[in-house]
Amino acid sequence: MANKHTFEIAFVGLKQGIHEFNYIVDDKFFVEKGDPDFTNCQANIKLQLDKKSSFMLLKFEIGGQADINCDRCGNPLTMDIWDEFNMLVKLVENPEEMNAQEEDPDVFYISRTESHLDIGNWIYEFVLLSFPLQKMCSEKELGGPQCNMEVLEKLKAMEVKEELPNANQIWKGLEQFKKIKKEKSKK
Repeated sequence: MANKHTFEIAFVGLKQGIHEFNYIVDDKFFVEKGDPDFTNCQANIKLQLDKKSSFMLLKFEIGGQADINCDRCGNPLTMDIWDEFNMLVKLVENPEEMNAQEEDPDVFYISRTESHLDIGNWIYEFVLLSFPLQKMCSEKELGGPQCNMEVLEKLKAMEVKEELPNANQIWKGLEQFKKIKKEKSKK
């Protein structure tokens, strides 16, 4: 397991104001936290911590690349990851109670007696959230050398088969309305 303290920030020793931290995480980091659905991840995290007297504003900027399976054809695809996330960390007397009541996922409470802030779980979540919902190559790249042509052809054949019967069923129902309308107009 990687050094647990790598993602801990000793904020108590920091002066008020903005402080920057940089982290690089790879596959080893994600395997320790769970079974990711990507490989060859190189994620760069830039953290800007703005320390105030009773709270801290954290801005995470995530960037990098990872290999992931295409949702369309199943072949490996190298995908860029990028996003920004903000967190508000408040120092309070009763953090467990406050965290249980808090509905905003971007607000987190810690005890006033804490001296370190562990950001490892946030980095894990934010990198996972930085992947697009649909993991596919662009329309311009579709059918390129990285695509599984056999799967794409089968998908196209299935698409055509689905369209024909569904189209007929839809129009059948509409024909009934046309007949009713004609009968009413004759009266």
